[in-house]
Amino acid sequence: MTVSNLAHLLFFADAGSVHTRRWVGAMVERGWRCTVASRQAHEIPGAEVIALNTPDGRLPWFAAVPRVRALVRSLAPDLVHGHYVTSYGFWAACAAQGRPLVLSAWGSDILVTPRRSRLAHALTGWTLRRADLITADSQDMLDAIGAWRPRAPVRQILWGADTDKFRPQPRAVRPLRIVSLRNWEPLYQIDVLLRALALLDERAPGLAPELHLLGGGPDEAALRALGEGLGLSPRLHWHGRVPEDRLAEVVRQAHLSVSVPLSDATSVSVLESMAAGLAMVVSDLPANRQWIDDRGGRIVPVANAPALAQALQSLLGDPQALESMGRHNRQRVHPEAARATQMDRMDHLYRGLLR
Repeated sequence: MTVSNLAHLLFFADAGSVHTRRWVGAMVERGWRCTVASRQAHEIPGAEVIALNTPDGRLPWFAAVPRVRALVRSLAPDLVHGHYVTSYGFWAACAAQGRPLVLSAWGSDILVTPRRSRLAHALTGWTLRRADLITADSQDMLDAIGAWRPRAPVRQILWGADTDKFRPQPRAVRPLRIVSLRNWEPLYQIDVLLRALALLDERAPGLAPELHLLGGGPDEAALRALGEGLGLSPRLHWHGRVPEDRLAEVVRQAHLSVSVPLSDATSVSVLESMAAGLAMVVSDLPANRQWIDDRGGRIVPVANAPALAQALQSLLGDPQALESMGRHNRQRVHPEAARATQMDRMDHLYRGLLR
Protein backbone atom coordinates (compact mmCIF):
# COMPACT_ATOMS: atom_id res chain seq x y z
CA MET A 1 0.00 0.00 0.00
CA THR A 2 1.17 3.52 -0.70
CA VAL A 3 0.99 5.56 2.50
CA SER A 4 -0.59 8.95 2.00
CA ASN A 5 -0.86 11.84 4.39
CA LEU A 6 -4.47 10.80 4.90
CA ALA A 7 -3.82 7.24 6.06
CA HIS A 8 -6.50 6.44 8.65
CA LEU A 9 -5.39 5.52 12.15
CA LEU A 10 -8.07 4.19 14.54
CA PHE A 11 -7.26 4.32 18.23
CA PHE A 12 -9.06 2.36 20.89
CA ALA A 13 -8.13 4.47 23.91
CA ASP A 14 -9.42 6.64 26.74
CA ALA A 15 -10.10 9.97 25.05
CA GLY A 16 -10.14 11.66 28.45
CA SER A 17 -6.52 10.77 29.20
CA VAL A 18 -3.93 13.48 28.68
CA HIS A 19 -1.60 10.78 27.37
CA THR A 20 -4.11 9.77 24.70
CA ARG A 21 -4.75 13.38 23.72
CA ARG A 22 -1.05 14.13 23.35
CA TRP A 23 -0.33 10.95 21.34
CA VAL A 24 -3.28 11.42 19.01
CA GLY A 25 -2.52 15.12 18.61
CA ALA A 26 1.05 14.28 17.66
CA MET A 27 -0.19 11.95 14.93
CA VAL A 28 -2.64 14.54 13.62
CA GLU A 29 0.32 16.92 13.32
CA ARG A 30 2.21 14.25 11.36
CA GLY A 31 -0.47 13.91 8.72
CA TRP A 32 -2.68 11.07 9.92
CA ARG A 33 -6.44 11.02 9.86
CA CYS A 34 -7.20 9.99 13.44
CA THR A 35 -10.30 8.48 14.99
CA VAL A 36 -10.55 7.56 18.67
CA ALA A 37 -13.04 4.99 19.95
CA SER A 38 -13.49 5.63 23.66
CA ARG A 39 -15.87 4.53 26.39
CA GLN A 40 -16.78 8.15 27.06
CA ALA A 41 -16.79 11.28 24.90
CA HIS A 42 -13.96 13.79 25.23
CA GLU A 43 -12.85 16.26 22.58
CA ILE A 44 -9.43 15.77 20.98
CA PRO A 45 -8.56 18.60 18.58
CA GLY A 46 -8.09 17.41 15.02
CA ALA A 47 -9.49 13.93 15.66
CA GLU A 48 -12.91 12.32 15.49
CA VAL A 49 -13.96 10.81 18.83
CA ILE A 50 -16.60 8.07 18.88
CA ALA A 51 -18.09 7.44 22.33
CA LEU A 52 -19.25 3.88 22.94
CA ASN A 53 -20.89 4.86 26.26
CA THR A 54 -20.26 1.50 27.87
CA PRO A 55 -20.97 1.15 31.60
CA ASP A 56 -18.38 0.44 34.26
CA GLY A 57 -17.37 -3.11 35.12
CA ARG A 58 -15.64 -6.07 33.49
CA LEU A 59 -18.54 -7.64 31.61
CA PRO A 60 -19.25 -4.57 29.43
CA TRP A 61 -15.80 -4.92 27.85
CA PHE A 62 -16.80 -8.35 26.55
CA ALA A 63 -20.37 -7.36 25.73
CA ALA A 64 -19.15 -4.51 23.51
CA VAL A 65 -17.02 -6.74 21.25
CA PRO A 66 -19.68 -7.06 18.49
CA ARG A 67 -20.06 -3.27 18.49
CA VAL A 68 -16.34 -2.57 18.16
CA ARG A 69 -16.05 -5.13 15.36
CA ALA A 70 -18.90 -3.44 13.51
CA LEU A 71 -17.25 -0.07 14.08
CA VAL A 72 -14.02 -1.21 12.47
CA ARG A 73 -15.89 -2.67 9.52
CA SER A 74 -17.73 0.61 8.95
CA LEU A 75 -14.67 2.86 9.35
CA ALA A 76 -12.26 0.59 7.43
CA PRO A 77 -9.12 2.17 8.95
CA ASP A 78 -5.67 1.45 7.60
CA LEU A 79 -4.27 0.67 11.04
CA VAL A 80 -5.68 -0.07 14.52
CA HIS A 81 -3.94 0.91 17.76
CA GLY A 82 -5.09 -0.18 21.23
CA HIS A 83 -3.82 1.72 24.25
CA TYR A 84 -3.81 -0.27 27.54
CA VAL A 85 -3.56 -3.96 26.77
CA THR A 86 -6.17 -5.38 29.14
CA SER A 87 -9.05 -3.11 28.14
CA TYR A 88 -8.87 -1.03 24.96
CA GLY A 89 -6.13 -3.29 23.66
CA PHE A 90 -8.47 -6.27 24.00
CA TRP A 91 -11.09 -4.43 21.94
CA ALA A 92 -8.51 -3.57 19.30
CA ALA A 93 -7.33 -7.19 19.10
CA CYS A 94 -10.90 -8.42 18.71
CA ALA A 95 -11.75 -5.86 16.03
CA ALA A 96 -8.64 -5.40 13.86
CA GLN A 97 -9.84 -8.09 11.43
CA GLY A 98 -6.61 -8.51 9.50
CA ARG A 99 -5.51 -4.87 9.63
CA PRO A 100 -2.14 -4.01 11.18
CA LEU A 101 -2.58 -3.99 14.94
CA VAL A 102 -0.47 -1.98 17.37
CA LEU A 103 -0.75 -2.39 21.14
CA SER A 104 0.71 -0.05 23.75
CA ALA A 105 1.14 -1.16 27.35
CA TRP A 106 0.75 1.52 29.99
CA GLY A 107 2.04 -0.19 33.14
CA SER A 108 -0.52 -1.87 35.39
CA ASP A 109 -2.03 -3.67 32.39
CA ILE A 110 1.20 -5.71 32.21
CA LEU A 111 2.68 -5.45 35.71
CA VAL A 112 -0.45 -5.79 37.86
CA THR A 113 -3.71 -6.88 36.16
CA PRO A 114 -2.49 -10.20 34.67
CA ARG A 115 -1.55 -11.37 38.17
CA ARG A 116 -5.07 -11.02 39.50
CA SER A 117 -6.46 -14.19 37.93
CA ARG A 118 -5.68 -16.95 35.48
CA LEU A 119 -8.31 -15.54 33.14
CA ALA A 120 -6.68 -12.09 33.15
CA HIS A 121 -3.29 -13.67 32.48
CA ALA A 122 -4.64 -15.76 29.60
CA LEU A 123 -6.52 -12.83 28.02
CA THR A 124 -3.41 -10.67 28.21
CA GLY A 125 -1.41 -13.30 26.35
CA TRP A 126 -4.19 -13.78 23.78
CA THR A 127 -4.29 -10.03 23.12
CA LEU A 128 -0.53 -9.58 22.87
CA ARG A 129 -0.12 -12.48 20.45
CA ARG A 130 -2.44 -10.80 17.94
CA ALA A 131 -0.37 -7.64 17.59
CA ASP A 132 1.90 -6.69 14.71
CA LEU A 133 3.78 -4.22 16.92
CA ILE A 134 3.85 -3.73 20.69
CA THR A 135 5.17 -0.69 22.51
CA ALA A 136 5.87 0.05 26.16
CA ASP A 137 7.75 2.84 27.89
CA SER A 138 10.18 1.00 30.19
CA GLN A 139 12.58 -1.90 29.91
CA ASP A 140 10.96 -3.89 32.72
CA MET A 141 7.66 -3.79 30.82
CA LEU A 142 9.36 -4.90 27.62
CA ASP A 143 10.86 -7.82 29.53
CA ALA A 144 7.50 -8.71 31.09
CA ILE A 145 5.76 -8.62 27.70
CA GLY A 146 8.39 -10.98 26.32
CA ALA A 147 7.29 -13.66 28.78
CA TRP A 148 4.08 -14.09 26.73
CA ARG A 149 6.17 -14.81 23.63
CA PRO A 150 4.36 -12.42 21.25
CA ARG A 151 5.05 -12.78 17.57
CA ALA A 152 5.36 -9.02 17.13
CA PRO A 153 8.43 -6.87 17.69
CA VAL A 154 8.39 -5.02 21.02
CA ARG A 155 9.72 -1.46 21.04
CA GLN A 156 10.28 1.11 23.75
CA ILE A 157 8.35 4.28 22.94
CA LEU A 158 8.14 6.93 25.64
CA TRP A 159 5.29 9.32 26.23
CA GLY A 160 8.06 11.88 26.36
CA ALA A 161 8.38 15.36 27.77
CA ASP A 162 7.95 18.69 26.02
CA THR A 163 11.58 19.70 26.38
CA ASP A 164 10.85 23.21 25.11
CA LYS A 165 8.39 23.92 27.91
CA PHE A 166 10.21 21.88 30.53
CA ARG A 167 13.65 23.45 30.39
CA PRO A 168 16.14 24.74 32.97
CA GLN A 169 15.91 28.33 34.12
CA PRO A 170 17.59 30.36 36.90
CA ARG A 171 15.95 29.73 40.28
CA ALA A 172 15.83 31.77 43.45
CA VAL A 173 18.08 30.39 46.17
CA ARG A 174 15.30 30.67 48.76
CA PRO A 175 12.80 29.41 49.53
CA LEU A 176 13.82 25.86 48.69
CA ARG A 177 11.07 24.28 46.61
CA ILE A 178 10.19 20.60 46.23
CA VAL A 179 7.71 19.64 43.53
CA SER A 180 5.54 16.52 43.20
CA LEU A 181 3.67 15.92 39.95
CA ARG A 182 1.96 12.69 40.99
CA ASN A 183 -1.76 12.19 41.56
CA TRP A 184 -3.23 12.32 45.04
CA GLU A 185 -4.13 8.67 45.43
CA PRO A 186 -2.62 5.70 47.32
CA LEU A 187 -0.41 4.42 44.50
CA TYR A 188 1.65 7.60 44.48
CA GLN A 189 2.37 7.75 48.23
CA ILE A 190 1.87 11.47 48.77
CA ASP A 191 1.26 10.69 52.44
CA VAL A 192 4.77 9.22 52.67
CA LEU A 193 6.16 12.42 51.17
CA LEU A 194 4.30 14.53 53.75
CA ARG A 195 5.58 12.36 56.62
CA ALA A 196 9.11 12.60 55.23
CA LEU A 197 8.82 16.39 55.11
CA ALA A 198 7.78 16.41 58.77
CA LEU A 199 10.79 14.24 59.65
CA LEU A 200 13.01 16.60 57.68
CA ASP A 201 11.76 19.50 59.79
CA GLU A 202 12.84 17.61 62.93
CA ARG A 203 16.28 16.78 61.56
CA ALA A 204 17.11 19.99 59.68
CA PRO A 205 14.69 22.77 60.69
CA GLY A 206 16.76 25.39 58.87
CA LEU A 207 15.91 23.97 55.45
CA ALA A 208 12.12 24.48 55.69
CA PRO A 209 11.33 23.74 52.02
CA GLU A 210 8.03 24.47 50.35
CA LEU A 211 6.22 21.54 48.78
CA HIS A 212 4.28 22.21 45.57
CA LEU A 213 1.75 19.47 44.86
CA LEU A 214 0.33 19.04 41.36
CA GLY A 215 -1.84 16.30 39.95
CA GLY A 216 -4.99 16.27 42.06
CA GLY A 217 -7.02 13.22 42.98
CA PRO A 218 -9.49 11.55 45.34
CA ASP A 219 -7.28 11.69 48.46
CA GLU A 220 -7.12 15.48 48.59
CA ALA A 221 -9.15 15.94 51.77
CA ALA A 222 -7.27 13.24 53.68
CA LEU A 223 -3.89 14.55 52.53
CA ARG A 224 -4.75 18.14 53.44
CA ALA A 225 -5.78 16.93 56.88
CA LEU A 226 -2.54 14.98 57.24
CA GLY A 227 -0.50 18.01 56.22
CA GLU A 228 -2.31 20.16 58.75
CA GLY A 229 -1.84 17.55 61.47
CA LEU A 230 1.89 17.44 60.78
CA GLY A 231 2.14 21.22 61.00
CA LEU A 232 3.10 21.59 57.35
CA SER A 233 0.15 23.60 56.02
CA PRO A 234 1.94 26.99 55.69
CA ARG A 235 4.47 25.45 53.29
CA LEU A 236 2.17 23.23 51.25
CA HIS A 237 0.92 24.56 47.92
CA TRP A 238 -1.95 22.48 46.50
CA HIS A 239 -1.97 23.35 42.79
CA GLY A 240 -3.96 20.30 41.64
CA ARG A 241 -4.49 19.67 37.93
CA VAL A 242 -3.30 22.62 35.88
CA PRO A 243 -2.65 23.22 32.15
CA GLU A 244 0.71 22.06 30.85
CA ASP A 245 2.09 25.60 30.54
CA ARG A 246 1.34 26.32 34.21
CA LEU A 247 2.69 22.91 35.22
CA ALA A 248 5.96 23.66 33.45
CA GLU A 249 6.16 27.08 35.13
CA VAL A 250 5.85 25.57 38.61
CA VAL A 251 8.38 22.84 37.83
CA ARG A 252 10.94 25.27 36.41
CA GLN A 253 10.87 27.24 39.68
CA ALA A 254 11.58 24.18 41.85
CA HIS A 255 14.91 22.83 43.10
CA LEU A 256 14.03 19.15 43.53
CA SER A 257 11.36 16.75 42.25
CA VAL A 258 10.03 13.73 44.16
CA SER A 259 8.27 10.69 42.65
CA VAL A 260 7.89 7.74 45.02
CA PRO A 261 5.00 5.51 43.81
CA LEU A 262 4.53 1.88 44.76
CA SER A 263 4.63 0.82 41.10
CA ASP A 264 5.38 2.62 37.86
CA ALA A 265 6.62 2.45 34.31
CA THR A 266 8.66 5.32 32.89
CA SER A 267 6.94 8.33 34.41
CA VAL A 268 6.20 11.36 32.29
CA SER A 269 6.47 13.47 35.44
CA VAL A 270 10.00 12.17 36.02
CA LEU A 271 11.00 12.97 32.45
CA GLU A 272 9.45 16.44 32.67
CA SER A 273 11.28 17.17 35.91
CA MET A 274 14.56 15.94 34.46
CA ALA A 275 14.03 18.03 31.32
CA ALA A 276 13.55 21.10 33.54
CA GLY A 277 16.96 20.45 35.08
CA LEU A 278 15.83 19.18 38.47
CA ALA A 279 17.53 16.67 40.71
CA MET A 280 15.26 13.69 41.49
CA VAL A 281 14.33 11.54 44.45
CA VAL A 282 12.49 8.43 43.26
CA SER A 283 11.33 5.11 44.66
CA ASP A 284 13.36 1.98 43.98
CA LEU A 285 11.58 0.62 40.93
CA PRO A 286 13.08 -0.87 37.74
CA ALA A 287 11.66 1.90 35.54
CA ASN A 288 13.16 4.58 37.80
CA ARG A 289 16.56 2.87 37.87
CA GLN A 290 16.54 3.03 34.08
CA TRP A 291 16.68 6.84 34.30
CA ILE A 292 18.06 7.86 37.69
CA ASP A 293 21.39 7.08 39.33
CA ASP A 294 23.66 8.92 41.77
CA ARG A 295 24.55 11.45 39.09
CA GLY A 296 20.94 12.60 38.88
CA GLY A 297 19.46 12.11 42.31
CA ARG A 298 18.66 9.53 44.94
CA ILE A 299 16.75 6.24 44.87
CA VAL A 300 14.93 5.36 48.09
CA PRO A 301 13.06 2.25 49.28
CA VAL A 302 9.35 2.12 48.51
CA ALA A 303 7.04 3.50 51.23
CA ASN A 304 9.89 4.51 53.55
CA ALA A 305 9.44 8.00 54.98
CA PRO A 306 12.68 8.05 57.04
CA ALA A 307 14.78 7.10 54.00
CA LEU A 308 13.01 9.72 51.92
CA ALA A 309 13.60 12.35 54.60
CA GLN A 310 17.31 11.49 54.63
CA ALA A 311 17.53 11.82 50.85
CA LEU A 312 15.78 15.19 50.95
CA GLN A 313 18.13 16.41 53.66
CA SER A 314 21.28 15.34 51.80
CA LEU A 315 20.23 17.05 48.57
CA LEU A 316 18.55 20.21 49.84
CA GLY A 317 21.56 20.87 52.04
CA ASP A 318 23.92 20.75 49.04
CA PRO A 319 23.04 23.39 46.40
CA GLN A 320 26.03 22.46 44.23
CA ALA A 321 24.88 18.84 44.07
CA LEU A 322 21.38 19.96 43.09
CA GLU A 323 22.76 22.03 40.21
CA SER A 324 25.09 19.28 39.00
CA MET A 325 22.35 16.65 39.11
CA GLY A 326 19.95 18.92 37.31
CA ARG A 327 22.41 19.50 34.47
CA HIS A 328 23.03 15.77 34.19
CA ASN A 329 19.30 15.01 34.07
CA ARG A 330 18.64 17.56 31.35
CA GLN A 331 21.37 16.02 29.22
CA ARG A 332 20.03 12.55 29.96
CA VAL A 333 16.54 13.20 28.56
CA HIS A 334 17.19 15.73 25.80
CA PRO A 335 16.76 14.92 23.00
CA GLU A 336 16.30 11.17 23.65
CA ALA A 337 13.12 11.48 25.72
CA ALA A 338 11.71 14.56 24.01
CA ARG A 339 8.08 14.01 23.07
CA ALA A 340 8.72 15.14 19.50
CA THR A 341 11.57 12.65 19.11
CA GLN A 342 9.48 9.78 20.43
CA MET A 343 6.45 10.62 18.32
CA ASP A 344 8.63 10.86 15.22
CA ARG A 345 9.81 7.32 15.99
CA MET A 346 6.23 6.14 16.39
CA ASP A 347 5.16 7.75 13.14
CA HIS A 348 7.98 5.89 11.39
CA LEU A 349 6.90 2.58 12.95
CA TYR A 350 3.27 3.10 11.91
CA ARG A 351 4.24 3.83 8.34
CA GLY A 352 6.50 0.81 8.26
CA LEU A 353 3.49 -1.41 8.98
CA LEU A 354 1.67 -0.04 5.94
CA ARG A 355 4.40 -0.60 3.39
